[in-house]
Amino acid sequence: MPDITRRRALTAAAAVAATATAAATLAAPAASAAGHHMPTTPGSFDEVYKGRRIQGRPASGGGHHHEHGGGYEVLIDGVQLHVMQNADGSWISVVSHYDPVPTPRAAARAAVNELQGAPLLPFPAN
Repeated sequence: MPDITRRRALTAAAAVAATATAAATLAAPAASAAGHHMPTTPGSFDEVYKGRRIQGRPASGGGHHHEHGGGYEVLIDGVQLHVMQNADGSWISVVSHYDPVPTPRAAARAAVNELQGAPLLPFPAN
C-alpha cells in the first residue's frame, strides 16, 4: 500500500467536506420548507394614539403596485403610511425603517412617535 502524502490526505479531506456540504445543501430546502409557515395577516385596528388617528386593515387591492406590506394598509390621520413586512414577520415603515416592530399597529405608533406632531406627508407613488 502506498504511503499517504500530505497532499493526498488534504485532497481526500476536501472531497469529503465538499460531499457533506452538498448533501446538507440539498436537504436544507426540504427541512426549512417543512418548518416554514406563512405569517397571518393582522386584523384591523382604529384608534387615537397621542392625538393622532391611526388605522390599519388588510388592503382591498388596487392602488399601490408593490404591496410590500403583504396587502396591509396603515393610515395616520387619513394619510397612508407605507409599511413592509420583513421575512422574519416583523414590520417596518417608511418613517421608522431601521426599527422593526412586531405588528402594523406598532409600526403606526412608532411613526407617530417619530413624527413628534409633524404631519405625515403623502409618499409619492412611482
